[in-house]
Amino acid sequence: MFEQAFKNIDDILHKDAGASSELDYVEQSSWVLFLKYLDDLEKDRKTEAELAGKEYKFIIEPEYRWETWSAPKKEDGKLDHNKALTGDDLKNFINEKLFPYLKRFRQNAEHADTIEYKIGEIFSEINNKIQSGYVLRDVLNIIDGLRFRSQEEKHELSHLYETKIKNMGNAGRNGGEYYTPRSLIKTIVKVIAPKIGNKIYDGAAGSAGFLVESFDYLRTSKKLSTEDLEILQKRTFYGKEKNVITHPITSLRVRV
Repeated sequence: MFEQAFKNIDDILHKDAGASSELDYVEQSSWVLFLKYLDDLEKDRKTEAELAGKEYKFIIEPEYRWETWSAPKKEDGKLDHNKALTGDDLKNFINEKLFPYLKRFRQNAEHADTIEYKIGEIFSEINNKIQSGYVLRDVLNIIDGLRFRSQEEKHELSHLYETKIKNMGNAGRNGGEYYTPRSLIKTIVKVIAPKIGNKIYDGAAGSAGFLVESFDYLRTSKKLSTEDLEILQKRTFYGKEKNVITHPITSLRVRV
């Protein structure tokens, strides 16, 4: 499902003057995937809160939620074309309202360990390059049909996303990305054998493979206490990526 969707998105972006390379395809599809994933995450948390008899406070305000501007639905669950933004209206909303709103999360966040800070950090380093609001609408419609609720779905998306970066880097290195095979990453992590309390930093994070594998290694290395989990979630992983090709799942996966 995800593989065909990725191919369709690339074909659509190829028609837009603002996305001229494989690097642009990855970057521009990433921020849209991130917002859809964040929306699914919030829905899951709302359900969990309701089951526990609690009230969930959304991170994203109603006007900027996926279901409001990207995929408003009719009662039958189909896209409401009368409410869904498209063309210049969609492009202007994203560039003049949505991105500035998301960028402010960084300065308004209580501290760097919060999801709010991570959202602001991502959108402070990326811009919408898609020039046609109609191309944007086509991309949104495809991504709205994807679901990131189960672990299997998240694993499939992660695998395909990393394959995309690998192919981009292998094509004459035009994308500037040098992909490290996941099998090699796992071996390196096992040799280093990090422990709870270590700080793990990747200065060329890419798809954050080293951080994710380190997280999985530490999470399963022993039975973790509440304090261990707190350290693992908030005071362990750090990364930097010059090109800011953000992995939509990894962006939240390690710290959520």
